Amino acid sequence: MRYHRIPDETVRRLPIYLRGLMISANQGMEHISSRSLADFVGVNSWQIRKDFSYFGDFGTRGVGYNIVKLAREIKKILRLDIIRKAALVGVGDLGSALLAYPGFAAYGLDIVAAFEVDPKKIGKTLGGVKIEDFARIETLARRGISLAVVAVPGTAAQETVDKLVEAGIRGVLNFAPCKVLAPKRVKVITLDIAMELARLPYYMPVGGSSEPPKAGKLSQ
Repeated sequence: MRYHRIPDETVRRLPIYLRGLMISANQGMEHISSRSLADFVGVNSWQIRKDFSYFGDFGTRGVGYNIVKLAREIKKILRLDIIRKAALVGVGDLGSALLAYPGFAAYGLDIVAAFEVDPKKIGKTLGGVKIEDFARIETLARRGISLAVVAVPGTAAQETVDKLVEAGIRGVLNFAPCKVLAPKRVKVITLDIAMELARLPYYMPVGGSSEPPKAGKLSQ
């Protein structure tokens, strides 16, 4: 099922709700209220109800949400109800960590291929995945791989994405510290870890104060 005119912020929150539901299920819970889920994931309860209202009525008054059923519905909405194969490009420190991370499986994501340009890494196996020559990137479509994770230096990011688009990739998670361009048919999400980290000091106490600095005139 395809949903139209759903705010991007709502889509961003759905995996957060899904994670909260899965943890709750692992704790033996069968039902959860919007308020309890809100406390669990750090989102207002009215926001949860509004987000879910785009897709239907999942709760029961006085009972709450059936956790297993709601998790299944969210997976269906996010198209995580089937296994999605993904390819990793760039097996440096970050890429190696991504290959070793077991958490993708819970969301139906499976990194089944890894590519590198460094001949010293090609042919090795990491996390159960054999590292291949980037020249073989053109094989992705016939292998049923439509998602890609890019963990290459910024100078190589755009060329890498261009090659992935040519190979039939429809979704890219870009860890390179730069913006990359792609056709509208290809969804690109860029996650710059350094930029996210750079936001944190703003919220840290300064001189014993617990408040972030107030806006004011910049020095000339």
